[in-house]
Amino acid sequence: MNKRIIRLCYRKIIDANAPGKWDRLVFEDSYKEFLMQSQLYNQENKYSSFAGMIHNDPGAEKLHFLVGASVIGYLKQLNEIIPEVLNNLGKHFLKFKNFRFEIINSDSKDKSKHQVAINLYSEPLLWHDTIGNLLVVSPDNKNEAGEYQTDLFILQPFLSIYSLKEE
Repeated sequence: MNKRIIRLCYRKIIDANAPGKWDRLVFEDSYKEFLMQSQLYNQENKYSSFAGMIHNDPGAEKLHFLVGASVIGYLKQLNEIIPEVLNNLGKHFLKFKNFRFEIINSDSKDKSKHQVAINLYSEPLLWHDTIGNLLVVSPDNKNEAGEYQTDLFILQPFLSIYSLKEE
């Protein structure tokens, strides 16, 4: 039987209505960084929107990376655990190593339009089976008894299989 190795991606969207304290901090700091970094791509102050800056200066695409630096400290606070994804026992189980920050929308004159996404990419998992609407996964290593320690979970909104490799 072939091994199926998957990586998952969880897309966390943060905007002005973000309820959690962590989300609010990411929102505030990423907006401040956007205001500072966007000056480089809007020196004549012609465009207030992120879309306008990109449309008129393709180099403004770098703002995703430049503003993303402001959230690295917050991501470290998560201790490599994807916060909103739980297994069927209600426990956090999904670890991430990589992320990609993205500005969805922003406006230097209207903070309420600021919206960002943080895409969190899981470590590789062995996908054993699907039972009903639950995926059965584990890290690709057995314990001393030769067993895989598995987790069952539901693919929820903003969580998807990012990659699949068969060995």
